[in-house]
Amino acid sequence: MTVRIVTDSACDLPQKLIDDLGITVVPLSIRFGDEEFVDRRDLTVDEFWRRCQSADVLPSTAAPAPGQFAEAYRTLANSGATGILVVNISSKLSATMQSAELGAKQAGVSVPVEIVDTASASMGIGLVAVACAKAARSGASLGDLVAMAKDLSSRTKVWAALDTLENLKKNGRIGGAKAMLATALSIKPIITVTDGAVGEGGKQRTRGKALAFLVDRVREAGPIESLAILHAQCPDVEQFTAMIREVYSGDITVGDIGAVIGAHAGPGTIGVAFHVAR
Repeated sequence: MTVRIVTDSACDLPQKLIDDLGITVVPLSIRFGDEEFVDRRDLTVDEFWRRCQSADVLPSTAAPAPGQFAEAYRTLANSGATGILVVNISSKLSATMQSAELGAKQAGVSVPVEIVDTASASMGIGLVAVACAKAARSGASLGDLVAMAKDLSSRTKVWAALDTLENLKKNGRIGGAKAMLATALSIKPIITVTDGAVGEGGKQRTRGKALAFLVDRVREAGPIESLAILHAQCPDVEQFTAMIREVYSGDITVGDIGAVIGAHAGPGTIGVAFHVAR
């Protein structure tokens, strides 16, 4: 049996890829008012976005309990794993990594558990998990996989364009008047993940210009090892994928932005994650 890979549901990986590579995903929780759901188990991605359309307030998210990670580690150890590598959402964005660490202490398993902070989000996490899962299947040792995860995390870039400022308005990060003005001007904020935190990456006046801006970030990155597109209910995702293919010839993984990231980014968010080559 090989080293097994664990991640969290902020990774936004397609379920088929998770199943094919045998990746274990520990889910975060989503709360709409008094109702709480386990991400992607009690509430699918489509159901989450339908609920968001009628919600007056933003849903909140919570890190998994340490016991959820402990249970995952025990299950993998009992199934013959020789080691466990955990790659999590940035510790600056969530307490998930802390839960993963506490879970390792609680699990009481004999196999080693190593935890790496990807300092990323969404498919930025997913790309690291996928690369490590493929290497693990090829026989890579736990030590090699830890080094690989850290190296890939340091070379991961995530850029995204928001389609609406409504979520930023609801969570208090932008005032109502400013949101109305920006909406009237069709401003599309660009966000990026830098040093584990989400920051402003620019502003574009139209959706088309925002997509072109993201393509430019890929073009200017130079050689790229792997790339994924992330989107939240975007009808233009195929158009964007075609635009990316003009500057990147490798395989492209497309993932749906789920509740963990979507609660903050909002519907219509579209982006790209990639590993810059050494």
